[in-house]
Amino acid sequence: MHAYRTHTCAALTRDNVGDTVRLSGWVHRIRDHGGILFIDLRDHYGVTQVLCDPDSAAFSEVEKLRSEWCIRIDGEVKARAPELVNPKLPTGEIEVFVRGVEVLGASKELPLQVFGDQEYPEETRLKYRYLDLRREAMQANMTLRSDVVRSIRQRMWDQNFREYQTPIITASSPEGARDFLVPSRLHPGKFYALPQAPQQFKQLLMVSGFDKYFQIAPCFRDEDPRADRSPTDFYQLDMEMSFVEQQDVFDTIQPVMQGIFEEFGGGRKVDSEWPLISYKDAALWYGTDKPDLRNPIKMQDVSEHFKGSGFAIFAKLLEQDGTQIRAIPAPKGGSRKFCDRMNAFAQKEGLPGMGYIFWREAEGGMEAAGPLAKNIGPERTEAIRQQLGLGVGDAAFFLGGKPEAFERVAGRARVVIGEELGLTETDRFAFAWIVDFPMYEKDDEGRIDFSHNPFSMPQGGMEALQGDPLQVLGYQYDLACNGYELISGAIRNHKPEIMFKAFELAGYGEDEVKKRFGGMVNAFQYGAPPHGGCAAGIDRVVMLLADEANIREVILFPMNQRAEDLMMNAPSEPSNEQLRELRLRVLPPES
Repeated sequence: MHAYRTHTCAALTRDNVGDTVRLSGWVHRIRDHGGILFIDLRDHYGVTQVLCDPDSAAFSEVEKLRSEWCIRIDGEVKARAPELVNPKLPTGEIEVFVRGVEVLGASKELPLQVFGDQEYPEETRLKYRYLDLRREAMQANMTLRSDVVRSIRQRMWDQNFREYQTPIITASSPEGARDFLVPSRLHPGKFYALPQAPQQFKQLLMVSGFDKYFQIAPCFRDEDPRADRSPTDFYQLDMEMSFVEQQDVFDTIQPVMQGIFEEFGGGRKVDSEWPLISYKDAALWYGTDKPDLRNPIKMQDVSEHFKGSGFAIFAKLLEQDGTQIRAIPAPKGGSRKFCDRMNAFAQKEGLPGMGYIFWREAEGGMEAAGPLAKNIGPERTEAIRQQLGLGVGDAAFFLGGKPEAFERVAGRARVVIGEELGLTETDRFAFAWIVDFPMYEKDDEGRIDFSHNPFSMPQGGMEALQGDPLQVLGYQYDLACNGYELISGAIRNHKPEIMFKAFELAGYGEDEVKKRFGGMVNAFQYGAPPHGGCAAGIDRVVMLLADEANIREVILFPMNQRAEDLMMNAPSEPSNEQLRELRLRVLPPES
């Protein structure tokens, strides 16, 4: 007999009745029923009920067992009485009578319980992650993650992609986030960087003639944490293709992603039509470049109805350049109570409030109610209602100013309205490609900088770069799903002269570009093919499939909100010997 087990804790069935078996696992739960001890024995695969009565020679040893002790048992498989069958377990028709037991690993008093659904502080869960991972929900999440990665790999191979590994230690580059720097022992005073993404290397692979590349790639960014973003490292499906246009990339990645969500989405609807929405329209309609299309609400510009109107706040606002009034339709939201609640929401978000109009039944039809309706009069109110396609029992909310000042709040208000009014479909995955991103933006000091990936090809090529940089669009695209960005990508800038000009507009001279990206710039002078690709966030995909709100629920050993590993005590202080070897000195923190 095997030293530890003849079967897993999910393998035994009625066909095994009468067999002598050996099982190993953890004591999940112990129950004492009138002197007979019942133990749920758990391993990675499932649970088997084992029991021991006072007639067993092992009874005195079984009495000593406690939760989460790792044990091995020998016993005989018996059938459960029909009324005691547990249909929820694959092993629910049998139980094992213990004849012998060995403790493989005893456990101290537990800092958190594995059995049950108790809530524990995240700090406790992360410090004792190895215990947290024993819980059924976490085992399911990590198994799902592994299965998703396996399926992604197979789907990419099925489309004639090959997986290639790119370096983990490389040079620092401005990709939009802070690098993790690694000091060099052999080159004192110089530093490597952990790659924010395999961006340059995958483009170099295209120059090298590898037509289709993919990789399940680790990426490292020193970022502030969010619920949907790891503060240190993450994994992505990274892919690149030669001799392609934007639509070719879409046509390649859609069956991969759609197939993953159909395979692992638990029966939820997966949209097969993925609309293309310009960045400009996404901002107008949804207040974000990662819209949740399960919510049917589209915001609209209603500025013309408030120009010169009796509502002085909006009328005067529209006299300023670059201002707008936007409406958020709220079907079924036509009650003063709901309107007041949304007004309070806007105030919590830092705005003075949101104007509103709602329509109710009246003699001879309907009437518009609310302060705005009284100020602008029935003719303008009716024009707004018709533009928004609203009727009795509906409402509309209004925000005004420069879009960059209120757009995000408007987007969040749209989400809240959709959820509270039951308009958002919860059992669905809705995708959209966001395209036509601006290449450049102004930073806080008014300087021109890249707004997205700096290696993207501008639409219109060199000619487009001769005018106003803020009007230049790039062949850049994101895939949004249920309010999250899942994919980001671009058709790349493979021509050195266009690349130099693109970087020049962002304040990088030719010498600086050659210094920072010398390998790629040099390579592009030796017959670079047109190419493009994208990257999909593995962690975020699994988070959506697992129906989790926090990305740490689908990462084996995540950092906490302060980018600390409480289990391994990272980051840690280097020893003096390490610092001397690297010729580094640590300065005390600024007071």
